[in-house]
Amino acid sequence: MTDAALIPLPDRLSTDPRSPHHAPEVFAQQAGIGIRFNGKERFDVEEYCVSEGWIKVPAGKTLDRRGRPLLLTLKGQVEAFYK
Repeated sequence: MTDAALIPLPDRLSTDPRSPHHAPEVFAQQAGIGIRFNGKERFDVEEYCVSEGWIKVPAGKTLDRRGRPLLLTLKGQVEAFYK
């Protein structure tokens, strides 16, 4: 798929389908999404916001009371890109 055919990545995106920041049309594309946080690529990002400079990642195997992973917010420089 060419770069011209790809939908631009939103400023804020979540992998959780229940989130208002989930964009299924972005995940439906063949290209994978990569996140670079403070210059290092991360593979465990659940949600990000480029303009506010944070990502949410799971806190190990810890679950919340609804059985979903407990998320930690890390602040820094965030860059989202297509692989």
